[in-house]
Amino acid sequence: MSSKKNTVDLVIPIYNEEGVVQHTHKRICSVVDLLAHEIHFIYVDDGSSDGTADTLRAISANDPRVTVLQLSRNFGHQAALTAGLDASTAEIVVSLDGDGQHPPEVIPQMIDFILQGFDIVQGQRAEASDPSIFKNVTSKIFYSLLNIVSGTTVLPGAADFRAMSRQAVDGLKSMPEYHRFLRGMVSWMGYKAVILPYQETSRIAGKSKYSLGKMIRLASDAIFSFSLTPLYIGLSTGLLFLILACIQIVYVSNLWLTGQFDRIVPGWSSLMAIILIASGTIMILLGFIGVYIGYIFQEIKRRPVYLIRGENKDEQ
Repeated sequence: MSSKKNTVDLVIPIYNEEGVVQHTHKRICSVVDLLAHEIHFIYVDDGSSDGTADTLRAISANDPRVTVLQLSRNFGHQAALTAGLDASTAEIVVSLDGDGQHPPEVIPQMIDFILQGFDIVQGQRAEASDPSIFKNVTSKIFYSLLNIVSGTTVLPGAADFRAMSRQAVDGLKSMPEYHRFLRGMVSWMGYKAVILPYQETSRIAGKSKYSLGKMIRLASDAIFSFSLTPLYIGLSTGLLFLILACIQIVYVSNLWLTGQFDRIVPGWSSLMAIILIASGTIMILLGFIGVYIGYIFQEIKRRPVYLIRGENKDEQ
């Protein structure tokens, strides 16, 4: 490790973790207090409805290194993380979740890699502490599909547990899009990066706040924000059916011209099948277009990704 004293911001988004965040803070302190760096904590309360805000205020009162940003409502994990990154000013910024599953014991190694010249140290989950067959399968499908359609490589198990240099954070802050998938955005920037595997630990208490609906919305943001491939798929399918229609026209015309009328069987079943398939393809394509138009509509309104209701910062 370098002997130079560097500034390090720890960005930690929190949502309804009243019984967890105090234990998480103590665990992180037990690690970073041993480092020869100037450490600051930025907790972002993402509109918690329990006693998380009071707990964070108590932590801030007892630890002058802690800044608490309280969002006006629940904007989502990616927005809360963005708020913390926007508020950071340190030379090195480490983001991690506040549920205790991102082991703070890895933070010194992350900082060490940044000091060696890397701009991004991406934590990659080696194995889940509570593996779920459904979650594992859907995660593999999602990352495989995203890497195919987006042209941006996002490693499976690469959560929002990472360290970034000031240059990388400023680069991320220059990307103001409303629908945010930070894992893809960080990978897209192309800065010098290294992968750091870690063993995910069990939650201290409570349960994951990522419901199936939130995971689907995140997947939608990831795919539609990084790729036009769904549109190309629809266009390609439409072109395929146009070619098949032309082949059918040539085939029937040939039967008419050669007088093979007995081979022309009148019927509507095949015609209806083609119409239904073509109509379904058109509807899917229109759906893709509608999603992109919706994303454009939300972008051009230029609404902020988050709003801060209050900031609690105890000065040294």
